[in-house]
Amino acid sequence: MPDKVTIAALQQMKRDGQKIAGVVAWDTPMAKIADRAGVDLVSVGDSVGVNLWGHDDPLQVTMDEMLTVCKAVRRGTVRALVSCDLPYGPAQESPDAALRAAMRLIKDGGADMIKVDAAADFPDAVRALVRAGIPVFAQFGLTPQTAAKHGVPYSAQNSPDAQATGEAAARLVEEAKMLENAGACALDFTNSGPVAGAAVVKAVSIPVIGGFGGGPWLDGRVRLAHTAIGYADKWLDSKTDTYVNTAKAALGAFTALIADVRAGKQIKG
Repeated sequence: MPDKVTIAALQQMKRDGQKIAGVVAWDTPMAKIADRAGVDLVSVGDSVGVNLWGHDDPLQVTMDEMLTVCKAVRRGTVRALVSCDLPYGPAQESPDAALRAAMRLIKDGGADMIKVDAAADFPDAVRALVRAGIPVFAQFGLTPQTAAKHGVPYSAQNSPDAQATGEAAARLVEEAKMLENAGACALDFTNSGPVAGAAVVKAVSIPVIGGFGGGPWLDGRVRLAHTAIGYADKWLDSKTDTYVNTAKAALGAFTALIADVRAGKQIKG
């Protein structure tokens, strides 16, 4: 098995021009598969609320719920780095609250680093975590938490209209530099766009990775594992390409199962 991925390894990948590949996962089996495939990063996202539990936005996910999914992913991950989202609430409350929550996710959840959403709005929280020796994956741009807070639908956050433009590039470069100076070990630039994204990558020495609205102009890409494999009911009728359509395969399997049961067939196993 290749060596365990470290933060220093991710930073070296940026210097070498090697793209960083990651997935967002929330359970042990998916983490095991992604880890075996060779991803560099498994991100435990608060997107679990929308994509797995039927919430309207990520603001409804609690600290205890994030701890549960973080533990599950940690159990399934050996080689890749595990990053866990700080849910909405602790950073907004105070740097001390953010630190307490982050320590739980590190000590009890097994996370290797903590992602702070809307980190440019909470630099003191970033500094508090870094001072305590906790690696920070700082998310900025139009992030899921900030978008939800301002009423931007989750489904609209990956649209071209949501991506940063040249007009926003200078401000976003300054935010990225500020987060690097605060001690962040990597940046999650959400809805970067090719102009602002490329400018930020050039301006900082730490890896700049993207999920929503990311692309080859960044140092790496993180995608929802469920999106990569088409695992959700929306993929039953979607015309969007994915690497495999698990939803249609599951529909076919369940249909065949029902038919066998109705016909009184013996089902092995």
